[in-house]
Amino acid sequence: MIRSTGTYSSPKASQYLQQLCKHFAHKVEVSFDTHQGQVALGSGPASMTATDDHLIVTVTAPDLAALPQARHVIDKHLAIFAHREGFETLVWQEPVEA
Repeated sequence: MIRSTGTYSSPKASQYLQQLCKHFAHKVEVSFDTHQGQVALGSGPASMTATDDHLIVTVTAPDLAALPQARHVIDKHLAIFAHREGFETLVWQEPVEA
């Protein structure tokens, strides 16, 4: 398994975490509160953490080829919720073996 972590600086981090989790809950298993969330994405699990000013998302994929899709799913959905802030993409770190 390969994992990658992305961050987004926003005072609305908790709000975005909750919106993402509620949205994904329509299709996959999700658990969350105001500061942490777990989402069972098709490509692999995603975990989210909200601090006062950052949203931190870690996605897991079976291999490097599947990782861009996992990142894209998060970025695409967050763009819907954070469009007023001009969101384009999380700042993703280099992938590492999980």
